[in-house]
Amino acid sequence: RAVNRLVINNGYAQFSSSDRVAWVGNPAFDASTFEVWAPLLNGGCIIALDATTVINPSNFAKSLEQQRVTTLFLTTALFNQYTSSIAPTLAQLKYLLCGGEVSDVPSFLRLLREEGPVRLIHCYGPTETTTFATVCEIAQSVGGLASIPIGRPIANTRVYLLDGHGGPVPFGAVGELYVGGAGVARGYLNRPDLTAERFIASPFVEGDRLYKTGDLGRYLPDGNLEFLGRNDDQVKIRGFRIDPGEIAARLCEHAWVREAVVVARQDRAGDKHLVAYVVCGPEAGSDEDDGSALAGALRAHLGARLPDYMVPSAFVRLAALPLTANGKLDRKALPVPDDDAYARAAYEAPRGAIEMALAQIWAELLGVERIGRHDHFFELGGHSLLAVQLLSRALDLGLDFSAADLFQAPVLKELASKIHLEPQPRSRGVISIRPTGSQPPLFFVPTGFGDCSYVVGLVEEMDVDCPVYALPWPPFNNRCPPILEAIAAETIVAIRKIQPQGPYRFAGYSSGGILAYAQAQLLLGLDEAISFMALIDVTLPANATKISPIQMVRDVVLDSFEPLDDESFEVLEQFAGQSSIAQLLEKGQQIGAIPLDRNLHNDVLMYERTARFHEALQAYQVPTLPIEIHQFYATEALFSSRARQAKSSLCPEARSPMRGWDRVLSPEAITAVPIVGDHVTMMSVLENRKALARAISTPLTGVLEKDP
Repeated sequence: RAVNRLVINNGYAQFSSSDRVAWVGNPAFDASTFEVWAPLLNGGCIIALDATTVINPSNFAKSLEQQRVTTLFLTTALFNQYTSSIAPTLAQLKYLLCGGEVSDVPSFLRLLREEGPVRLIHCYGPTETTTFATVCEIAQSVGGLASIPIGRPIANTRVYLLDGHGGPVPFGAVGELYVGGAGVARGYLNRPDLTAERFIASPFVEGDRLYKTGDLGRYLPDGNLEFLGRNDDQVKIRGFRIDPGEIAARLCEHAWVREAVVVARQDRAGDKHLVAYVVCGPEAGSDEDDGSALAGALRAHLGARLPDYMVPSAFVRLAALPLTANGKLDRKALPVPDDDAYARAAYEAPRGAIEMALAQIWAELLGVERIGRHDHFFELGGHSLLAVQLLSRALDLGLDFSAADLFQAPVLKELASKIHLEPQPRSRGVISIRPTGSQPPLFFVPTGFGDCSYVVGLVEEMDVDCPVYALPWPPFNNRCPPILEAIAAETIVAIRKIQPQGPYRFAGYSSGGILAYAQAQLLLGLDEAISFMALIDVTLPANATKISPIQMVRDVVLDSFEPLDDESFEVLEQFAGQSSIAQLLEKGQQIGAIPLDRNLHNDVLMYERTARFHEALQAYQVPTLPIEIHQFYATEALFSSRARQAKSSLCPEARSPMRGWDRVLSPEAITAVPIVGDHVTMMSVLENRKALARAISTPLTGVLEKDP
């Protein structure tokens, strides 16, 4: 039944007695099911070709022509190679089918440019669903696509895109592919547990069984399916879940790249990082050319299209991707990248004690043998987690600089020019709120306004046996955009001076709590544990609800003014849209909204720093982390001044007990605890603050029930 539905009345190819189908696959490979039974069950002829012939392009082309082959199936890897070498012969086939891995658009375009009767069919299907489950006939219109679709189900086959709960995903959303219908196998021989896990009863068609493929996909606007890789091929690096197939597809968009594969592997320092392997066309020059120049070009290409954490640290050029006996990618044969695989500048030896000390630390952290004074920390594979280690090791040597210095001057010689040699590292200004206790310390982060004053009153009411510290904001540089990971890295250096190893415990109030989450991300990437994360009414707004940081701060400034009549308020509100923070404060003082004897310098500095911090918040891409959080949310809505009240309806996350965190964490990972009051009075009113203190103390000393 399964084979019949594959080759008879299948909806994608009509075979007859005149067809001559090449049998090129290993007999143990599931493609042989198609290659043998498509001709035999339709009266056609099998043309068996030996492996020696198949792996030689010219001999293979000659055999296809001499044997008058009409139908051929090639694995994706072989297809990509042969469209470059024997495209005219392939174009004369009646049917050319390919599949098995993520396909590359330029290979299809090269073949489509040849004249011939070929019908080019892209196929998808796990072995468990009998060779092909979906197909897509490819035409010239694929030129504008980023990847080749896998199409629609063949006859007597059903395909579903389901979420983690087994429900259909919305159109355009990513889901896991489940296959049902006549092609689904009965199970695995002598593996009842695995059979029960992967083959399930269909909730959609009575009596049908579904195979859970583990493959990810989504529907394109034209109704075709797009394959997006495997859920078990996804890798997690520094807290980010990454699909290497997406990166490879982006690499293939570069004019120099013919084929690409991206894998995660450990470097010499033991850290997991991404490595790209590419097969290039003649446009990239010869293999003997400088590999670091190629790495630099491809890194720049990806950096313009993908987040930093998805850009590989090394790019290895290969003459061809290594293949297994079945014609699929042999990942075990991919070589370890050498130093030329990194985006490196022309080598010049470090000068002076500071450059030499930095180069030694970089070499150890990055796993690169030789560091030059023109090398770029991040282009060599550095990232925010390694920046934390760099800061820590440098401070141990008396090299005093900030994370912001590194992000702003990542070239060795430029960073060295910012460094001061000190016999003792400078104090980072951590405030000890409660100095003693038998349990691990609890670290509070400042609010989104840099304020730690809330910690003192709150801790007075808390019943916990642990030291408590309040962390400061590090300095901001007004010339460069702030980066939340850099701010977090700076504070982590201070944290690890107090507590060198985890598990770590954090708490944060208001938007400053997102900084606590970024700190957790960096520490998890250093293989440290996070045992407690308290978010005190911390909202994670959706992108669509964001306003500019400067406008947000102007609204807060208006909130801080003394009550005004409607006419005066309208004058100020109109003025605020065109003024700087300093000008708005001065205007408020002129009309009596701020006392005349008040010195505005500190207010201006605080509000400008707040705007810089919120720039970093808006640029931060919040990852899914393997942690649980406690969200202590205010039960009452905060109706602030007239300037902000109109915007409150734009942020539905602020009304949800989970405050939007269920977009990045599962609901089971969030314990939502109601606290009487609004965002301000939950902390400012004594009884509310006592209730909050008790609620935070409980999970630190025992078990807290989830809010129903």
